[in-house]
Amino acid sequence: MMLEGLDYAKELDKVDSLRHFREEFYIKPGTIYMDGNSLGLLSKRAEKTLLESIEDWKEFGIDGWTQGKHPWFFMAEELGKKLAPLVGASAEEVMVTGSTTVNLHQLVSTFYKPEGLRTKILADELTFPTDIYALQSQLRLHGYDLDTHLIRVKSRDGRFLEEEDMIEAMNDDIALIILPTVLYRSGQILDIKRLTTEAHNRGILIGFDACHSVGAIPHSFSEWDVDFAFWCNYKHLNGGPGGVGGLFVNRKHFGKIPGLAGWFGSKKEKQFDMEHTFTPAHSAASFQIGTPHILSAAPLIGSLEIFTEAGIENIRQKSLKLNQYLIELVENELKDMGFFIGTPREDMRRGGHISLEHEEAARICKSLKENGIIPDFRAPNIIRFAPVALYTSYEEVWSVVQILKRIMKDKQYEKFENEREIVA
Repeated sequence: MMLEGLDYAKELDKVDSLRHFREEFYIKPGTIYMDGNSLGLLSKRAEKTLLESIEDWKEFGIDGWTQGKHPWFFMAEELGKKLAPLVGASAEEVMVTGSTTVNLHQLVSTFYKPEGLRTKILADELTFPTDIYALQSQLRLHGYDLDTHLIRVKSRDGRFLEEEDMIEAMNDDIALIILPTVLYRSGQILDIKRLTTEAHNRGILIGFDACHSVGAIPHSFSEWDVDFAFWCNYKHLNGGPGGVGGLFVNRKHFGKIPGLAGWFGSKKEKQFDMEHTFTPAHSAASFQIGTPHILSAAPLIGSLEIFTEAGIENIRQKSLKLNQYLIELVENELKDMGFFIGTPREDMRRGGHISLEHEEAARICKSLKENGIIPDFRAPNIIRFAPVALYTSYEEVWSVVQILKRIMKDKQYEKFENEREIVA
């Protein structure tokens, strides 16, 4: 069969061992959702566990903290246990709490300890802006000049980062390193193990922003000896818009007083003693700050059940196949139409989404949405497609490329302005 044929796509769907999970999700009829790397779709199980938590509130009131289907007092810890296998960590090293930026502030305020020559923070120029804003804020709090103390490793081509360049920047004046696991634009996976080893060989602590990798690729944070990591749970983990975030802290750091202490970081048995002496939990739980956002966390209970059943290794294998199929279709079907695949071709270097670069990217995205395709745009010229292993079919991938081909041939995009919407 021809690669680009519909029958071939249907054959791939027939032998897909994860295809039955698609029925778990709410997929709007007449649309193809390709934006799961920005916001995952709602699953029926996530809806169910959210409604169960609302019912607990209705039935038990304040006693919902210790009674009901999903008692609130231990919810974050229970979710941490379910998340731990996805990041390659023990249950005690993972906590569901805060949000990406809040957790980054928490971790940097804890682990950034400028002393002597070591006063600078190392990041990269391609990272998501919120990470830079947070790091700049932390440097300001210490009274340091942002231009000299926030070092951003340069990209050689504007798409990718080279590990050699990051290692070269690990100088004696670096106190802390914050890098992404997967670059949000290009989808490049960094060599987390290598970077961690090189940082530690130089006596530098290192943490990772895993927003674009958790739920899409397997991790081994404990085995790799990563110091800490943080992420959101609303992308590949389908936890819901603005859903509660997650963090990992290596057990070797247990007992360290968090930089931003709050009462929910207390030992459980001490929390309601109401003492003015903070007694932190001897686990990642100590990095919680305030009361958990129960109704924000509840959908994740159901969502993580699906990940436990599907298995992150199986999810990764299908994700790689979906993305490879998309790449091959683009190369075969969209020749000479001005597209450039700005994502690594090697499986080990590619995350869960594909970036197509085009000078008319914003207009093309608007035209795709008009045709029932939900993509993602990143300025100035990137269309991101994220075929998600749990709910995207090979037939849908085939259809996306056929529709994109028609849009380009008919120049349907020309009726739109080439500028992003408020929410890209």
